[in-house]
Amino acid sequence: MTNPNTQALSEAGVSIWLDDLSRELIETGKISELIEGRNVVGLTSNPSIFQAALSKGERYNDDLAALTKDGKDVEGVVFELTTSDVRRACDLFLPLYESTKGVDGRVSIEVDPRLAHDTDKTVEQAKQLYAAVDRPNVLIKIPATKAGLPAITATIAEGISVNVTLIFSLERYRAVMNAYLEGLEKAHANGHDLSTIHSVASFFVSRVDTEIDKRLDAIGTEQARALKGKAGLANARLAYQAFEEVFSTPRWGSLAEAGANVQRPLWASTGVKDPAYPDTMYVDELVAADVVNTMPGKTLEATADHGDIHGDTVTGGYELASNVLDDLEGVGVSYNEVVDLLETEGVDKFEKAWGELLDGVTAEMEKVTA
Repeated sequence: MTNPNTQALSEAGVSIWLDDLSRELIETGKISELIEGRNVVGLTSNPSIFQAALSKGERYNDDLAALTKDGKDVEGVVFELTTSDVRRACDLFLPLYESTKGVDGRVSIEVDPRLAHDTDKTVEQAKQLYAAVDRPNVLIKIPATKAGLPAITATIAEGISVNVTLIFSLERYRAVMNAYLEGLEKAHANGHDLSTIHSVASFFVSRVDTEIDKRLDAIGTEQARALKGKAGLANARLAYQAFEEVFSTPRWGSLAEAGANVQRPLWASTGVKDPAYPDTMYVDELVAADVVNTMPGKTLEATADHGDIHGDTVTGGYELASNVLDDLEGVGVSYNEVVDLLETEGVDKFEKAWGELLDGVTAEMEKVTA
């Protein structure tokens, strides 16, 4: 039976995607249960998630041993294991993909984070991942670094659907939307059917509060402390305002007439880090039409249990959101400094997780060949 809170989210126009993927989730039937009982209509993965999945349990051992004996190196083994999991997840979500005409039923896989500052290699691997998964409902995740922007355009131009990740700033988000539109224009010129190309833009939320709250505590004034826990929501709401603006322009209108789909905002990093805040804050307070909220399992269950879903909580709050960012600057918190740092840290965290994944798989391969 469908949960009333998650059903309310769906009815408000929010697509619920699970921010997790493992062979255990696939093989135990858990994903199918979440589709049926929690309105889950998509799934995202990243290097940290894969590292966690491969580091526990024995579900990967047989494949790992076989690939090792076939002479695959560690990079090849990781590629095969991760694309295999994504392919199987895509198959589970295929009916949703078909029933929503490609909007949902999506599963994301990320390019190697070590390529985040290399445009050409990012595009090359995006094509490799797309071919290896070989499912129409896969999304290739590309980070919104400066080198990632032209990679997004080039990948979309090839007719490949993209999940743009690691977006923290409003300026970069606008650049991401522009990269998508450029990609669609090139895809159209290349003869691709625009109706088959989809994209989401993953705008990170809780990490903004974590970094800014730390700075507000350091400032220590009453005025500064009063702003704690407000930046992440304000930033996301202003991102949605930018989304509404860009996808109502004449430029967009021409693409829409040619069959193009909007690039939906996706709320990422929605697990609450500070226990002082409600654990469903980044769900309840970011409800709007045409958005995706990708939740860790814990946040999804909290929402099902005690989420407070009461319609649109975004579009009426633009002025207050803008005031929050102004007030932060007023007490001495530099927005630009924070978002630049978060992008750098975001890439670094994924690179570290990727390194740990390679190390863990190498250790398992050595056991097989010992």
